[in-house]
Parts: sequence; C-alpha cells; structure tokens
Amino acid sequence: MSDIAALFQRLTQGVYVIGVGDAAEQNAFTAAWVMQVSFDPLLLALSVNPRHASYALLQRGRAFSVNVLSKEQLALAAHFGRPASVDKLASVSWTKGSTGMPLLHDAIAWFECAVEDERRAGDHVLVVGRVTGGELRDKTAIPLAYRDTGTMDGAAALFPTRFSKS
Repeated sequence: MSDIAALFQRLTQGVYVIGVGDAAEQNAFTAAWVMQVSFDPLLLALSVNPRHASYALLQRGRAFSVNVLSKEQLALAAHFGRPASVDKLASVSWTKGSTGMPLLHDAIAWFECAVEDERRAGDHVLVVGRVTGGELRDKTAIPLAYRDTGTMDGAAALFPTRFSKS
C-alpha cells in the first residue's frame, strides 16, 4: 500500500451498503464515501463512480438507501462489493423501503434518501439526498469503519504515488 493510500485510510468513514433501483430492478453496492451535509433539511451526500452499473439505477430511481453495517459484517461488505453482474440481493434478507430502495434486515441502521442534486467531483459524482426516513436497528453495535476493511476494495492501487502540484 502506498503512503498516500495509508494516509487516506486515516480519514474516519464508515462502510455502507447503498441500495438503488427503479420500478423494475433493485441493486446494492458497498460505499465508504457517505456523509451528513446538513441539519435543516437533513441531507446526506454519497460519492459514486458514474461508470458503476448501479449509478444508472440511482439516476432512474432518484432515490437511494444507506444501510449501515456493523464491525462484524466485513463479509457482507465484501459481498456487496462484487460486480453488478451478480444479483447481490438474492442471497440476503431485505425489503423495499418507502422509496422502493433496498433495506437490509441485517443492517444496524438505515436511511432512505430522495435525490436532491448531483455534482461532478473528479472521477466521481457527488449525489446529495434528502433523508426521508431511517431506523436505528441495533443501538449497541459498533459501525464498520473503512480502515477495518484493509485492502478489500482494491482502492489502494488507485491512489497516486505522489501529490500533484497543480
């Protein structure tokens, strides 16, 4: 792992399963770049690669769910990190929320969001969603942190070897 990748792993961030879908199809994927951006209204931001197959579903459905994983759910995070060609929801217990997005029964918490805005952010798109619902399902569980995943997602290979000066 490069020094820059190790540096960025020190940012505290969780690991989440993002549910997306439209009237005909639902999917979910693992993401770490999720954060609250406003109290009034309650807004969450999600950074997603626009080349990701689920991004098209997010755009069509105009909503997403954020399923919070516990520290013990590393295998579930890895499961949802697999390519979109696999029906990742087929082997887990879930339900459609009020927005129609997947809510995992084993999540320790979840949020439902309606897309408010999108902005290009380098090689990703920043999607801002208004929180329309949520539930804390396990008050005692410790959320899974990105640093706990090690090199599971292969992102270390995407970091540059040095900082750009321009």
